[in-house]
Amino acid sequence: MPTENQLSTNIDENVPTAARMYDHYLGGKDNYAADRAACEELDKVVPSTRRLALNNRRFLQRAVRVLAEDHGIRQFLDHGSGLPTQDNVHQVAQRVDPETHVVYVDNDPMVLVHGRALLQQDERTTVIHADIRRTDEIFSHAETRRLIDFSQPVAVLFNSVFHCIPDSDTDGPLAVVRRVRERLAPGSLVLMCQLVSEDPEVRAFVTDFMDRATQGHWGRVRQEKDVAEWFEGLEILEPGLVEVSTWRPDTDVAPRQLSHEWVEFGGIGLIR
Repeated sequence: MPTENQLSTNIDENVPTAARMYDHYLGGKDNYAADRAACEELDKVVPSTRRLALNNRRFLQRAVRVLAEDHGIRQFLDHGSGLPTQDNVHQVAQRVDPETHVVYVDNDPMVLVHGRALLQQDERTTVIHADIRRTDEIFSHAETRRLIDFSQPVAVLFNSVFHCIPDSDTDGPLAVVRRVRERLAPGSLVLMCQLVSEDPEVRAFVTDFMDRATQGHWGRVRQEKDVAEWFEGLEILEPGLVEVSTWRPDTDVAPRQLSHEWVEFGGIGLIR
């Protein structure tokens, strides 16, 4: 598997990426025609995807606020952070405490370029170019060690990213989660969610389509039971593992996921 120095820094605008497609669904401008075309094709079978992306972003913002306000977390390690948009993790967390430290991790070179441009004046936040499966590399990175004290509680985020990596005994989601948890102090929390469907035809279509569209940079759409396995041994915060638009909504009229051909499913687990 490539290290940071071996990861490509070339941006190929002709091959869609999950990060740029997500950016398009959120109404961003950091995407290309190939990304938008892939979204149009995806929408023909799973038309709720834009709402799903928006609800996922709102979930992340609520969750980060809860982690900072209710659990006193002042360190965040965000795996597969994606392109900067409005109300990023560091902005939400630093409104609670301006001294909060945030490390973003992504293997998309466009994320690296835009993230570093955004954060160049912020010494408490950084972005590193790494594969989220490279736990040793991420935890030992000079920027991670500068900003994160792993003897203290940390919030580790895997928000809508595990569907981008395939199953593997050594580098699949469960293996990654186990490696990360071994390195965290008691009181740390792990946020995990991913795209799931209980419809085998939807799972097969989206998995195959995204694998072809991204030229192999994809894992698979999973089921709720797969996500639940990642949380074994953790104390799951209320309201448990849920479709994320229902995770502690701000109001009774907050947007909900209306169609369910696939959903974003997950929650937050506490390490005791």
